[in-house]
Amino acid sequence: MLKSKFFKFILLAMGVFLFLYSVLLLIQHRYGLGTILPLFIGLMFCIQSLYNQKIHHFLIQHPRLKQFYKMGWAVFSVWFITVCLFFAYLKYQMLQPEHVNNIDAIVVLGSGTIKGKPSPTLVARLDRAAEIAQQYPHTTIILSGGLDALKQHTEAQIMSDYLQKNYQINANKIELEDRSTSTYLNLKNSQVLLKKNGLTLQTPLAIVTSDFHTPRASLIAKKQGYKNFVTIRAKTPLVTRYSSWLREYFAYISGWILGEF
Repeated sequence: MLKSKFFKFILLAMGVFLFLYSVLLLIQHRYGLGTILPLFIGLMFCIQSLYNQKIHHFLIQHPRLKQFYKMGWAVFSVWFITVCLFFAYLKYQMLQPEHVNNIDAIVVLGSGTIKGKPSPTLVARLDRAAEIAQQYPHTTIILSGGLDALKQHTEAQIMSDYLQKNYQINANKIELEDRSTSTYLNLKNSQVLLKKNGLTLQTPLAIVTSDFHTPRASLIAKKQGYKNFVTIRAKTPLVTRYSSWLREYFAYISGWILGEF
């Protein structure tokens, strides 16, 4: 009985945490699977903990439903283990050293805007890109991102405004790729701008994105024929970190299904 009470307490605590975490992200206009799914999982945990006895009695009276119930929890447990393994994989990749030698171009992948401003995740990417650009002042900077959620501004233009305002980067050095809506299109459409500036897929370049995103971005770049690139990691803000990791889990699955890498 003690173990049962302890389990219910842990389940309730996890449920409340996941629910409040998701609500916090929603308040910050962070929508998507990485936000909504923890919200529903949190609710599921809370309901299971608070109404455990009633659920148990109901299932005793409906043995067939009990089988589906057990199967559902088994599937969820397996899925949860795969998520944990994926998180461990991301963490391992983030610990790998970065080596930046001479580069001729920087491609910055978009990450969303909030009310016409770069999101905290995107700010981290732009700050990292500016740091590299200051080390290699001759580089062409390609900013990649299409229309924002309000469909008023392109993410690429918002990124450009940020770099010019905060780092005084000359607009002549910046190229805007303002049509893409995914990592695949970010890299695909950026090839046109590389060619426009006399650069090729063999040109040494840096792809700047978030730490959790570099493994998949690297796989997609290789599939598209980029031959001489390094991925530069920008740290993901703590408040959105695990939500972003969860979203990336599903992005890997969809990317594999679509043959993006």
